[in-house]
Amino acid sequence: MRLVLDTNVWLDWLVFDDPAIVPIREAHAAERIEILIDAACEAELERALGYDLGKRVIDVAACLAECRRVAKRIESALLEAERARLPACRDPDDQKFLEAALAAGAGFLVTRDRALLDLARRALPFRILTPTGFAGAL
Repeated sequence: MRLVLDTNVWLDWLVFDDPAIVPIREAHAAERIEILIDAACEAELERALGYDLGKRVIDVAACLAECRRVAKRIESALLEAERARLPACRDPDDQKFLEAALAAGAGFLVTRDRALLDLARRALPFRILTPTGFAGAL
């Protein structure tokens, strides 16, 4: 199973140690899933790691190293015809996650973002699920 994680899910994994991420971590450790990321998604994660995240001391370099250890880097250059297969997300900043999932040939885009989850009912070449929803799909 191939999946793309959005920035908030990465933060749950790398910073907040959210229990909802445990099934994803375990599936990755057991090599049941492959997590993919592209340059645009990684750049957003790096920016987000620099934000005030509840007065936590964040080792940005260590978080990025863990992300790079876990996720396989992909190229996300899609042809315009491929982009046209995707719906437009109402938050343009989230479009990159749809594009990354399509470019990766992912079966899942895992997110907590409402703008992305609102697209979950659309016919897409991948499913959009919350971490809990993905755990149920495992």
